Amino acid sequence: MMNNKSSVQARFVQIKSALLDQIESGEMSPGDKVLSENQLAESFSVSRMTARRALTELVDEGILARTQGVGTFVSDSRPMSSILEIRSIDDEITQRGHHYSNRVLSVESIQTSEQQSVWLGVAVNSLAFQTKIVHMENGLAIQLEERLVNPLLAPEYIQQDFTQTTANHYLSKVARLTQADHSVEAILPDQEMAHILDIPIAQPCLKLSRRTYSSKGIVSYARLYHPGNRYRIGGHLDFHPTN
Repeated sequence: MMNNKSSVQARFVQIKSALLDQIESGEMSPGDKVLSENQLAESFSVSRMTARRALTELVDEGILARTQGVGTFVSDSRPMSSILEIRSIDDEITQRGHHYSNRVLSVESIQTSEQQSVWLGVAVNSLAFQTKIVHMENGLAIQLEERLVNPLLAPEYIQQDFTQTTANHYLSKVARLTQADHSVEAILPDQEMAHILDIPIAQPCLKLSRRTYSSKGIVSYARLYHPGNRYRIGGHLDFHPTN
């Protein structure tokens, strides 16, 4: 007969397996909210402690992300591509021998929405810093940067003069980055974005979403928009024989 400890272990593994199956099948996608401990406990006829252990292990493994006061979500925080390198846009431009400049559209403090809270891993209505900056190469807009920053990890971010430094340079200096996640997708700009980037509204853009971490937590979440006819994203991989 199975003892109580083994029974709890089996039920805990059952919950993990069920959640993993839903994620791998596409039934749940990155950003989707997972059932609460109470809901899982009721659904699987287990104790709340057993349900909590299943969720906690999946969070520790990077498969789920927990936001205090909001809930637990399917994580999009696992690295998606090793070929992307974090480089400040001004360094990219100057290394090509071109002139870098920018326009700072906004620098402000905000209260986070539910989605913004998920991106930063904070509670809803938390204080966050938000900046919107256009980066230009030889006077031509090549990137619109919309960035959210956790003030607990970069308290003086909002005081910086972003005509003299970039967010990337500043954050790398004050909150040493340990991890980053990237995702890239093709989008069509809305009217405001097309105006800011000075492109036709039918011009496809590359959207790079990037979340950066320090050893203390999520530092920032940035959405970087590039006119598809002005910017490429790529990299180089070295493959070494295993034998």
